[in-house]
Amino acid sequence: MALVTFSGYPCSGKTRRATQLKDHLECRLADPSYKGPSLKVIVLSDDTLNVDRTSYDDSRSEKPARAVLFTAVQRQMGRDTILIIDALNYIKGFRYQLYCAAREFKLRVCTVYVVTTPELCKRWNGERPDGHRYAPETLDNLIARYEEPSSMVRWDSPLFTVPWSDSDIPIELMWSAITEGNVKPPNAGTQAVQKAPSDALHTLEHVSTSLVSAIMAEQVARGVPGGRVTLSLSETLKPRLTLPARSLTLSELQRMKRQFVTVHKKAITLGTVEKGTVDWSEESVADKFVDYLEEYLKA
Repeated sequence: MALVTFSGYPCSGKTRRATQLKDHLECRLADPSYKGPSLKVIVLSDDTLNVDRTSYDDSRSEKPARAVLFTAVQRQMGRDTILIIDALNYIKGFRYQLYCAAREFKLRVCTVYVVTTPELCKRWNGERPDGHRYAPETLDNLIARYEEPSSMVRWDSPLFTVPWSDSDIPIELMWSAITEGNVKPPNAGTQAVQKAPSDALHTLEHVSTSLVSAIMAEQVARGVPGGRVTLSLSETLKPRLTLPARSLTLSELQRMKRQFVTVHKKAITLGTVEKGTVDWSEESVADKFVDYLEEYLKA
């Protein structure tokens, strides 16, 4: 349904705002006047995932902590869930990663930027109990490295800025974004890669070799170069090809065949994100090679 990403300095009050949002949403979803789909509200945070504050003391321990959060986010994403991410999310690259995951699941997105002064964050950090506070040097480092969200970039939009002095969040606007906002389709970078069948390389090599042999045989049988010909590769596979007004040599055809195979090997071994169904049948490969030859011979 939706992914709500909270962002802000450490100890800036993100958890309080996330709790406010969760309470508002659950209240509205339980209201008899609500006629929409049945939804659940889930909050993921360092506390719910048992990520210790010391994980942010250095980059080597911070990366696994972010990986734990991202894995949990992917596990909880769903069309029946409003997922609230109550974490630092201070790196724009990580917010973009969350945005791409949401697009893959076809979820609505929004970002909540909780604004608090560094002085207040330091004071509130000092008031926290042991195990829930950051080391002073870690807090200073995280504040210095913080990358502020921007409504000008797609992965932070729509962006709701909530100052520490506000008593509540802009629930009306956020409710609209969560329940009525645009759902952006997955892009090429977020779509699953389609893999070719296991025999695709064999089909590619076999069909292109057979076509070369058929062309050479057809030229000998016709005696006259050029014209539209039908090449018989099997009882059902009979591609048509327009030959140039000259005889093609075996070495020339083999060179074009090697180029064709090389071009398509990458798509087979690494996968492809072409639109529509990727077809590696003998008929499809034959048609591709015929098109390749005719394009080459026109040049």
